[in-house]
Amino acid sequence: MSINQVSTHPVATSVAADTVPAHHAAHLWYRPLTGNELRQCLRIAFGCTTGFLLCKLFGWGYGVFYTVTPVLLLGMVPVMNGHAARQLIASAVVCGVEVGLLGGLFGSHPVLMTPIAFLLFLYRFAAMSRGSLFLFGANGVLSLSIMLHFASYPQTDLNDLIFNNIWANILSVLIAYLMTALIPDLEARPKPAPAPKAPHRMRHEALLGATVATLSFLTFQLFDLRDSMSAQATTLLVLFPMHWNGALSYARKRAMGTLLGVTFGLLGQLVLYDWSGQLLLVAPLLWLGAMLFSHAHVKEAGGSGVGFGALTTLGILFGQYLTPGNDLVFSALYRVSSILFAIVVTLLACYLIHRLLNRFEATRFGY
Repeated sequence: MSINQVSTHPVATSVAADTVPAHHAAHLWYRPLTGNELRQCLRIAFGCTTGFLLCKLFGWGYGVFYTVTPVLLLGMVPVMNGHAARQLIASAVVCGVEVGLLGGLFGSHPVLMTPIAFLLFLYRFAAMSRGSLFLFGANGVLSLSIMLHFASYPQTDLNDLIFNNIWANILSVLIAYLMTALIPDLEARPKPAPAPKAPHRMRHEALLGATVATLSFLTFQLFDLRDSMSAQATTLLVLFPMHWNGALSYARKRAMGTLLGVTFGLLGQLVLYDWSGQLLLVAPLLWLGAMLFSHAHVKEAGGSGVGFGALTTLGILFGQYLTPGNDLVFSALYRVSSILFAIVVTLLACYLIHRLLNRFEATRFGY
């Protein structure tokens, strides 16, 4: 994603960061934040906290949508723009229509739903591979997998699920515009040039992502893993680089980010003790954690790294699991074990599919 089109492409910057010499990469952590970077940190922290507060004050369900979506948008799009807003809302609406029609008809039949899910994932990863519609594909992949999974359970209110996802995306766009207006950049950002890709590489990326995402969906369906949203999201986030080397690099960073996010969540629980229902106490803790991890995220040059993994983990813990009748301790420890296991299994599947696709000229990754 370029700033003109969507904004900084998180995968492109992540891959680029992997090619930076070690001494230069280390220098990134010691340099002071620029004015633009500090303001992006503030936008992420305030945007995440605003979504969380609105969700809790109005009693909306699926709090993870309202807490994590602003993080995804403000973290991946340093400067909010119309192209990013259109992609995010379009992905939510299209996903809602697909889940409402297909999930309602075939959601309780995993065998019938599997080829349909593959096709739905395939065109989203194809959009991601092209670059200009990366946000549409990335947000759609995450939302579709989670919503299709939960739509298969008869106790799920499908209309409520779809409404909350669409409203969370619209609200996140409004929050992003508000944060950009209140905390604007100090100077214009450079416009990165898009990197062209060969057709066989784009086919490789689309097929790799769609195949592993479908295997993930099928696994969560067959084993009835309804309380593992963070692990399910991780299996998809690992695929965002859309190639084996990028997935391996991101998996290490995601694991470190998860540990950091969970550690902060546990420390926050110790501070709150049994006051976890007091929003006046919870909100400052969430803001502090989001600010710390945003600092790490922008220091990593905008890539999907340790800071971004910690941000999404923190959003899931606070948005979905921190309620007056439920503390974070069990949820946090469960998140760690399930995410680490999901990373290992996803990497294995990714490697095998990568090797298989590289056997054919039409789907080979390299140039």
